[in-house]
Amino acid sequence: MKMLHFEETRTMFKPIIDRLNAKGLIYKKLDEVPPKALGIRNKIRLFNATDRQGYYTAIFVVAQKSRVVMKDVEKFEMILRKLELYVDHAFKQRVLMLDAPLCSKAEAAFKQQGWKLI
Repeated sequence: MKMLHFEETRTMFKPIIDRLNAKGLIYKKLDEVPPKALGIRNKIRLFNATDRQGYYTAIFVVAQKSRVVMKDVEKFEMILRKLELYVDHAFKQRVLMLDAPLCSKAEAAFKQQGWKLI
C-alpha cells in the first residue's frame, strides 16, 4: 500500500471535508476504509471519523447516477455492520453523502434508522 503525504491526503479529502464543514460537522480524525477490505464491490467510499468529543462516526460517500431506493437502505445497513466488525467499535453517528436522487421512502427509512443525509 502506498503511503500518502499530508498534502496528497488533504487534496483527496478536501471536497468531502468541505461538504461536512458546511453542515457543521467537524472531525479531528478521518480515516478511509477500503471497500475491498470489507468484501464489498460497490463504488462507495467509507470513512471512520472521530469528532471533537471522541465519538465515532461512519461516513459513506456514494456517487451514483441511479436513484437510491429502499433496497439500498438494507445494503448500507449491512455495509455498516461489516464496517463495525472491521474497525472493532460501534458508531454513534452515521452520515450518508449522496450525489444521486433519493426515493422518499428510502429517505424516511434512513432517517428512522439514525442516518444523517447530506
